[in-house]
Amino acid sequence: MSKLRVALAQINPTVGDLPGNAKLIAEAARAAHAGGASLMIAPELALSGYPPEDLLLRPAFMDACEQQLAALAVELAPLRGLSVLLGHPARSRTVIVARTRSLAAPVCFNAASVLAQGRVQATYCKRELPNYQVFDERRYFVGGREAGLPPVVFDAGGRRFGVLICEDAWYDEPAVAAVSAGAQVLCVLNASPFHLDKGEEREARMAERARAVGVPLLYAHLVGGQDEVVFDGASFAVDAHGRIVARGPSFEPGLVWVDLDAQDVPSGLCCEAPSLEQQAWSALVLGVRDYIGKNRFPGAVIGLSGGVDSALVLAIAVDALGAQRVRTVMMPSPYTADISWLDARDMAQRLGVRYDEIAIAPMFDAFRASLAQEFRGLPEDATEENIQARIRGTLLMALSNKHGSIVLTTGNKSEMATGYCTLYGDMAGGFAVIKDVAKTLVYRLAKWKNQQPNRRADGTIGPVIPERIITRAPSAELRPDQTDQDSLPPYDVLDAILARYMEDDQSIEQIIAAGYARRDVERVTRLIKVNEYKRRQAPIGIRITHRAFGRDWRYPITSGFRA
Repeated sequence: MSKLRVALAQINPTVGDLPGNAKLIAEAARAAHAGGASLMIAPELALSGYPPEDLLLRPAFMDACEQQLAALAVELAPLRGLSVLLGHPARSRTVIVARTRSLAAPVCFNAASVLAQGRVQATYCKRELPNYQVFDERRYFVGGREAGLPPVVFDAGGRRFGVLICEDAWYDEPAVAAVSAGAQVLCVLNASPFHLDKGEEREARMAERARAVGVPLLYAHLVGGQDEVVFDGASFAVDAHGRIVARGPSFEPGLVWVDLDAQDVPSGLCCEAPSLEQQAWSALVLGVRDYIGKNRFPGAVIGLSGGVDSALVLAIAVDALGAQRVRTVMMPSPYTADISWLDARDMAQRLGVRYDEIAIAPMFDAFRASLAQEFRGLPEDATEENIQARIRGTLLMALSNKHGSIVLTTGNKSEMATGYCTLYGDMAGGFAVIKDVAKTLVYRLAKWKNQQPNRRADGTIGPVIPERIITRAPSAELRPDQTDQDSLPPYDVLDAILARYMEDDQSIEQIIAAGYARRDVERVTRLIKVNEYKRRQAPIGIRITHRAFGRDWRYPITSGFRA
């Protein structure tokens, strides 16, 4: 038996752009063919983009998917000797009687098809449908096992390949069924949303799966941003002993080459796995680039405060879009310290972005004058603080409306959790870049970014975030001498409680038993609960942890549960 080359296609599709996605697949297939591949594996639902959500409920969308798949098969016909395995949604127009229930036709499957010689040679239907975290597949799909459909094994280049789709490979049965049907190599198509260190977890589970069935495993993974989720690529190959023998780059599209020798032992190049900070930065940059690019915004506008959160968002935006597509606006109030606008101006100059200043003092005075009668005899409080934030939000949204650029909000996860943010103020905008980045991680990323070889606007290499922005005490600057810790526990304490309660589902008593003060735990968890109404009105943001305030956080606003 001769050697065989496989190309794992890390492509970046756009949900619903069927012609554009088909073009990406065809271009990758031509490159795979030119490189001598006998098989190219594209990711899960590559044709439709992932996740297509309620588009799957529209008959017109499903019709278009079927037509595009057939057209793509014809387009790839000239690539003789190449089989292409790709993911797509599929319907069955026959009534399927399963062991558990009868399924009225048509039903929808998360499918993968083998295209060769101008037609669809075989179609596999995903057997395990995830319904946790960001996944909601049982809303749309029927599982292949539930429908009584067999495993799929196909020939390419003299080898027998078995097909699995993402979640299938996390369970025993689908792989065992494929190998029992004659598979010599497992192909796993994936659209696995990123979170920090998810790559290490994937590789460990796939290594376990390969060892369990005694055959190599090829893992083709999506790359790109889709609304709040990001896919990190890093496709890989595992030999029958569970060793990682090839790994593609993270967060970049391209082909990952895997060569199978005569004994089906895979080999290839192994890219280095990124550090946690590199993972987070790359995910945030890709999320911004794709959200703005795929939605065709001309650029972004950011309210620059001189604080670390807006500084981090600015640095991410410039890496994602380039300086020419990013605009910053400093909006000083009577309480803004001189060092805030000096640092904001300094950073804008380092990055070469447009920088403007619009003082809000005259508008703030006008609001107070208009409300003087209503507020007579009452002390100033959060009301006046929120007015300042809402003036800034109005200005930013006006610039967005006039020029078309999207407002990037700058609130972090710690603030979103505790409600340390203003509705229609600093929460006003279209995309929340660091919504899933805790304050302690904000500082880590800012320091990490400054340690990189950053080329600044003047051509020099050096830090892009002024050091004082990182070292000074954080403050909203909405009243004299204000700091965040006036109303919040220290961020290392707050973030630890937040991670245990929100991300790990620990109870209040469990967190207290872990050594945290009852006063802090009860205060933070109360703030998380009472501010759900704010988060429901916040813009979506990029998910980088395994539990974000978005698709995988669905707590009721009105609730009497307090544990």
